[in-house]
Amino acid sequence: MVLWKKEVILALLVAICCSELLMLFAQTGTGESLLTFSIASVERVVAVFQSEGNTRILVFSLLVGALLAFMRESGGVTATVNFLIRKGISGSARRSRFLAFFTGVIIFIESNLSVLMAGIISRGLFDKFEMSRARLAYIIDSTSAPICILLLLNGWGAYVLGLLGNYELNESLVSILIATIPLNFYALITLAVVVYTIWADKTHGPLKQAELQQQRTHKHLDLDVEPSKPSFMLVPLLTMSFSMVLFMFVTGDGNFTQGSGSKSVLYATVLACVVSYVMMVGSKRFKHIEMTKIGFNGMSELLPLVCIVLFSLALGSSLKELGTGAFISGLVAENLPLFLVPAMLFIAGGLMSFTTGTSWGTFALLIPIGMPLVINLDLPAPLLLAAILGGGVFGDHCSPISDTTAVSAVASGCDLLEHVRTQLPYALFAGGLTVLAYIATGMMVIGV
Repeated sequence: MVLWKKEVILALLVAICCSELLMLFAQTGTGESLLTFSIASVERVVAVFQSEGNTRILVFSLLVGALLAFMRESGGVTATVNFLIRKGISGSARRSRFLAFFTGVIIFIESNLSVLMAGIISRGLFDKFEMSRARLAYIIDSTSAPICILLLLNGWGAYVLGLLGNYELNESLVSILIATIPLNFYALITLAVVVYTIWADKTHGPLKQAELQQQRTHKHLDLDVEPSKPSFMLVPLLTMSFSMVLFMFVTGDGNFTQGSGSKSVLYATVLACVVSYVMMVGSKRFKHIEMTKIGFNGMSELLPLVCIVLFSLALGSSLKELGTGAFISGLVAENLPLFLVPAMLFIAGGLMSFTTGTSWGTFALLIPIGMPLVINLDLPAPLLLAAILGGGVFGDHCSPISDTTAVSAVASGCDLLEHVRTQLPYALFAGGLTVLAYIATGMMVIGV
């Protein structure tokens, strides 16, 4: 539906209806199913708000629109771009690309915060040097999750440790996590490809067309406002970054790794909006009524993306109940040659993450399959775990219903469908190389 109509929302609605219809066929007669599946689809969307985490994601997505509008209308974005160029930090297109990359590397606490910070900081610079927003979305999306899954001193690491805690493994859990780093081929290859595109200034496929289109139209969306002071952008951003760390400690009762990423990102964004509001009103250039209008205009710009996130969450819930993940898990048959098990776990993880839009949900489904294989067949735990983690991130990069994909589009100001279309060839290339790497490594480590 996405490829045919170029319409994500319609595709998501059709997918939800199909999923609900299949479940009703299994439970009731055909006639009753046809009468009630539309009601079931509406209730599935409504049920998204029963989850506090889902509601936080939706509110956070709206507030990001308000924050972006505050920083743009204050003149802070234009002033920051001029400041970075004047200081030589981003005095060229290549430096601007590397700034987006290294911002994502440094902020490895949480993937959504990583893409948000990198996107907001860099979008004005990309406009200045006539680089497409699709290219920015690709860089920040393909940097954040791979870095988070490699540098596991964050909520990702705590979550994976919790899933591993149910199994009696020969090695310590921390040592297994550390050993996955050189074996997480997808994350390493993806980062290498990103660095190549940044340094060599090479783009391919749909992304190359997006670059040519940007250069023809000369869009400078965030730079149309007269510059004021860089502080109108930098202070809210720094507030969001440091308060995110603080809220991770607060929500984790003093333990950073136990903190809630969804709560912390939301609270940090709310605080950044408040700081930006106070600064702008305090400057005497803006009044409360004007700020309210700016905030709601910013939210309205992101409303289509928020709808996509809402329907994506509903579809993920429906597919989980339908048993899509369990079905794909069953494709990893135990009678396969053992050296193919890592590659099959990676492929299964990619398919599950693509269809459900969640890498963490994929970890929860595949680790209980992979770890018993480690115990019963004496397979290397780091290799199988790395394949599962990499597969989850791979599918997440390809999926139009992933929350990280949507936030990357929000942060960069890129159309979601364009972001998926331009990133997909790079993700598939890295995924293909990863499958070959896991087959070769399986033959060397496990044996034919």
